[in-house]
Amino acid sequence: MKVLLDVDTGVDDAAALLYMLFKPQYEIVGIGTVCGNVEAQLAAENTLKILDLADAPDIPVAAGAEKPLRGRWPGRVKEIHGDNGLGNTELPRTGRSPVKEEIEDFYMRLADKYAGELTLITLGPLTNVARTLEKYPAFARKIRRMVMMGGTIAMRGNVSPTGEANVTGDPEACDKVFLSGMDVTAVGLDVTMKVRLKREHMEWLNRRRSARAAKAVSFLNRALEYYWYGNQMQNYCIDDCPLHDPLAAMYAGTTGVLRTETRRARVECEGTYTRGMIVTDLREHPIPGGDIHFAVEADADRAIREFLSAFWEEESNKTV
Repeated sequence: MKVLLDVDTGVDDAAALLYMLFKPQYEIVGIGTVCGNVEAQLAAENTLKILDLADAPDIPVAAGAEKPLRGRWPGRVKEIHGDNGLGNTELPRTGRSPVKEEIEDFYMRLADKYAGELTLITLGPLTNVARTLEKYPAFARKIRRMVMMGGTIAMRGNVSPTGEANVTGDPEACDKVFLSGMDVTAVGLDVTMKVRLKREHMEWLNRRRSARAAKAVSFLNRALEYYWYGNQMQNYCIDDCPLHDPLAAMYAGTTGVLRTETRRARVECEGTYTRGMIVTDLREHPIPGGDIHFAVEADADRAIREFLSAFWEEESNKTV
């Protein structure tokens, strides 16, 4: 599966990227970064360091939007992802560099090269995708399908009463994507909040991790310490955290992890308390909008095992 990946590389983006790099079904052909957890430029640097960590091939990385379509970016999410986006884990300087190409041109070039083959996986706000659609409307027809981490249709929000961080980070961008005609699946808080990566899972993985994944697992141990603490402060989690971005990545390449429902949907772009809310309409005559697939149920045990399987020894494929 050829993948175009869009990230705002914080701790869970890094975990998702490592999962995909260690799973053979994913062929990542390009990565773009966007402001969200951190600024796009730092997200690009973090991404290149994660590629080094996994001894990955030379995958092109382009830094994209540094502000949403409307308004200003509020700054790094330090309370969850640390000062550097990687849970204050310091990785060695990288010898890789981002490509010098505008994000819209970068995305369209890859969409043209792999027309009808690309799965677009987005793990941050959708600013880069919306900007590409504005400049190149044909982009929507070139993409095979899109899987986004973002939103909620029944769960409470995590940055407002009704809003999830990625969608609320740029509601106008998400609404443009919903209206684009692309085949979009949204993996949001309805399922990610129910799939919990626990300290005991990582303790098990430390005993069973493969030699190839040693550096990656060591990094995850350090970064997750900060991430767990941030989730404890925000959501009263106790030695666990939601598996936000990795779950979206898993769904794109694995069957049986999530169940989806298709609903007509728009994004609320105004409102003091509802900006960033996804509005779905199940009436017989629904509002104009896009028909979006929403993840509504998760097999949490299967998802955790699937995530860990990227890093464990093959001969140790046993029950966690």
